[in-house]
Amino acid sequence: MNFETFLKSISKIEHIPLPGQESQFKMSPPYRNILIRQQEEAMKTAKQAGVMALFYPDREQNTKLMLILRKTYRGVHSAQVGFPGGKLEADDPSIEYAALRETFEEVGVPLGMITVLKQMTSLYIPPSNFTVYPFLGIAKETPTFLKQDDEVEDLIEVNFRDFINDNHVTSQMIMTSLKQQVEVPVFKLNGHTVWGATAMMLSEIKDLLKTVL
Repeated sequence: MNFETFLKSISKIEHIPLPGQESQFKMSPPYRNILIRQQEEAMKTAKQAGVMALFYPDREQNTKLMLILRKTYRGVHSAQVGFPGGKLEADDPSIEYAALRETFEEVGVPLGMITVLKQMTSLYIPPSNFTVYPFLGIAKETPTFLKQDDEVEDLIEVNFRDFINDNHVTSQMIMTSLKQQVEVPVFKLNGHTVWGATAMMLSEIKDLLKTVL
């Protein structure tokens, strides 16, 4: 989709109700409810993080969505696809600011270049005990990306037409943080498998955008 057309389509998105958890649960792993019940007490003191679903024009003015491939490390989100973003720090004035700051740190897009259009539905992530707050943002100019090499393995620039296409949603057997093979719903984007919390947040963003397209 041409970026100017995209901007016109989403101009009223601020006043549209969020699809909410019903939309997120379309892409929920089948074992999620069990983990939630196991961590009811931990949820009360969960850490907080902000992430950014950033849409922007490429050099040809096609609409793109930025995702990142995280580095391989000893942790539950090792080598997974996600949004740029990260933990709320003590000196962050808000969770939105944390999402903007972390986006700058991880992919190099300055805070002043991003317009936040809407805060999406928050999501609790049992394996890491984080509540994540996603934001939908736009950069009206083509960013010059600079990835944070110690945390980001690769930048994944997804064509909007691929993201919005239902044919890119399927299911796949995944090795979970519980060391079990489970069939889960996934997005297939740019040759990458996107599942879990990121897929759940993408599902709500996709359903919201479809209401104005």
